[in-house]
Order: sequence, then C-alpha cells, then structure tokens
Amino acid sequence: MDLGRLYEKCVNLLKGSDIQFNRSSRLDIALCTNLPIALIFLPAADIPTFVGEGRCSIGITGVDQVKESDVDVEIAMDLLFGKCKLQIQVPENGSYQTPQQLVGKTIVSSFTRLTTQFFEKLEGVEPGSPIKTKVKFVGGSVEASCALGVGDAIVDLVESGETMKAAGLYAIDTILDTSAHLIVSKNPSHPELVKVIKSRLEGVLAAQKYVLCNYNAPRSMLPKLLKLTPGRRAATVSPLDDGEWVAVSAMVERKSMGQIMDQLQDLGASDILVFEISNCRV
Repeated sequence: MDLGRLYEKCVNLLKGSDIQFNRSSRLDIALCTNLPIALIFLPAADIPTFVGEGRCSIGITGVDQVKESDVDVEIAMDLLFGKCKLQIQVPENGSYQTPQQLVGKTIVSSFTRLTTQFFEKLEGVEPGSPIKTKVKFVGGSVEASCALGVGDAIVDLVESGETMKAAGLYAIDTILDTSAHLIVSKNPSHPELVKVIKSRLEGVLAAQKYVLCNYNAPRSMLPKLLKLTPGRRAATVSPLDDGEWVAVSAMVERKSMGQIMDQLQDLGASDILVFEISNCRV
C-alpha cells in the first residue's frame, strides 16, 4: 500500500471492503483482524518490486510505478482514484515547444526508465542503446530543476497542473496516463484470498458508480419508465395495493441520477427515492 498522497483513499477503500485492521503510527505493518492477511505500508515506488518478486501477493500503487519498475505483475484493477499524467514540462518563457526539440538536451525526472524509453523511440534507437538525450535522476521537487539550471525540461506526474504552473512550466507532451491500480503477483501465496479481496474491491467500486433508485409509478407507464431504469440485469417491479400502480427498484449510474429523476417525474412516477450503496456484488 502506498504511504504517499493516496494513503487515505487506500485506507477508505479497504474499510469499505470490510478489511479491518489497526495500525500503529510507528509501524509499517498491520494484521487484519477479520482475514488471515497482513498489510504492509510501503512507498509507491517499492510496491511493484515486492509484488513482482512474490514477497507480497497484491499491492496498490500507480501504473506509472509499475511501468517504471519494469516488473512482471498482473495489473488487475483500476481503482478509479489518483488519476494523473506523466508529462514532459518545459519553461513557459523558453524556446521548446515539441519533444523533438529536446533531443540531446538534459531531462530531469524520477521516472528515468520511462523517460529514457520515450526518447529512445523519439531518437529511433534500439531499446538499451545509448541516446543523445541526457536523463538525470532527481527524487523530489523535480519542478524546480529548470529554474535552478539542472535541466532543460522535466518529466513528472501532474494532477491539476497548479504546481507546474507556479514553477513557470507547461506541458508539451504526455508520456503516460496513470491512476491507482490493484496489482497481483503472478504467483500469489494464497490465490483464494486474492480472489476474495478482488471481489470485495469490485463491490466497493460498483457501489461508488451506482445508486439505488426506488419509485412508484402507473402500471401503464412501466415500459417507458423501465427504459430509463432497466437495472443491472432487470429492475425489481412489485405490485401495490392499488392495482394500477407498481413499485420499482433499480440500480442507476450515479452520474445520471439527477437527469433520470427528472425524466421519471415527467413520465408520472412519484415518491422517487435515491439511496447510497456502501458495497454490493454485481
């Protein structure tokens, strides 16, 4: 698990999956209290190595870290948070406008493998062959490198872009789109537990995507209403004491919730209620 900026979201995801644990602030390991597993808290860059070598069965880290580490793991599930881009950034007041103009220059990054691979393709050389472009490693505060004269450009992760803008930089190309993913060892020690954890995480992600919509409606309008709320497989339709009316329950996508409620009301539905789903299996 990443100890960096995504820590809180990782912990909330585990709690939503009913993976219970108590962690001391001074320890990098915690025992799960309701499953026979141990949680190890590591920097994001280290996680692919531990999982790739089979020391840990699963991990949560960014795709950028997996690609940079060049390890053989299964990238099992996009966890839909921590989205950002690995970008080439250059000074706003500089002369560089395309990556091609940086060939032979100095690029600063903590992602030296991915940066080198990018410029290998740009220079048209075989992987592992020497390139004209100098790729220099800096572990932190990469955005200051150009201003301090360490490099002509940088390659770094960008989320909102505010940090880069404050440093007088702007993007000229994107090397990789990334987000937090569940990664799995090719030889997990307990595959049955991996299956359980994946299923629980999938339930949380589905619950984040959907809400449960309940409403009452005239039976005569049911065909039109069910086009709006077909449910995952089928909506649940129950008769009411008034034979001309039915109750409908269906999962709908959260992003369309407001529009669907408006359309249901226009078609004569009433008592429209929307409920949060904390976890599910779909």
